Amino acid sequence: MRIDRILNNNVVIIKDENGEEQVVCGKGIAYKKKAGDLLSEKLINKVFVLKDTAQKQHFQEIISEIPVEYIQITTEIVEMLTQTLERKLNEAIYISLSDHIYMAITRYLDGVVVKNSMLWDIKRFYEKEYQAAKKVWKMINQTFKVELLEDEIGFITLHIVNAEMDNENLKQTMEVTKLMQEISNIVRYYFSVEFNTESVYYYRFITHLKFFAQRLLTDKEYEDDQDNELFNTIRQKYRTSYKCVEKIAEFISRKYEKELSDEEKLYLTIHIERVIYKSRD
Repeated sequence: MRIDRILNNNVVIIKDENGEEQVVCGKGIAYKKKAGDLLSEKLINKVFVLKDTAQKQHFQEIISEIPVEYIQITTEIVEMLTQTLERKLNEAIYISLSDHIYMAITRYLDGVVVKNSMLWDIKRFYEKEYQAAKKVWKMINQTFKVELLEDEIGFITLHIVNAEMDNENLKQTMEVTKLMQEISNIVRYYFSVEFNTESVYYYRFITHLKFFAQRLLTDKEYEDDQDNELFNTIRQKYRTSYKCVEKIAEFISRKYEKELSDEEKLYLTIHIERVIYKSRD
């Protein structure tokens, strides 16, 4: 394994047998080295393989600026998350979370406080990921001897959710969460109710909202081919819930300039009816 380019003492670029570039990280891995020299494999902490050219360039720029200890703890964190959540995460989390931790601690040391306005909803929407993020938050505070605010748990949660969705665009995950928050609030205020977050119906409602928001924001809505008779039956049977859905549709049309199909309205009505009915039990 030979060095193709050196980004800094801890990060180098190599090429595999197919000529594809790989980013290799390790403390002091390039110390007193030059292009063409052999790498010591025992110093390798993490190898990243990226196919997208634009992403690769962005990745290399960021990772060359992050101290290696942040990459090391992120590697430990991702291993813990994979075991805790029992699922594979998108490898982009290694760089996005390393960068986030580095910037969070830099802000902390500079006395800059960033509040998370969606913290309460993030905790409700992504309960399992939030609990995992809380472990990460404690690891960061212990490792770097800092006291990051609990708001950071929410930001870390979004990085985890983003990686679970196999998404490399954190902005989209934040937009999905924001839309979920907006719809959830419309329902709460319309019915003057607080959800029973322990209910299976609440879990199903939130799960539906997540996929609904993803479809809406990526223009992948349900095809409007459902049974009109069923739609009319549900609309008549659950009139109050359907009126709430009409409020949601008006809001989405006004803010996002998108129209809901009857099928989207149908499933929203069913989920709202169930979650409200159970919340009032």
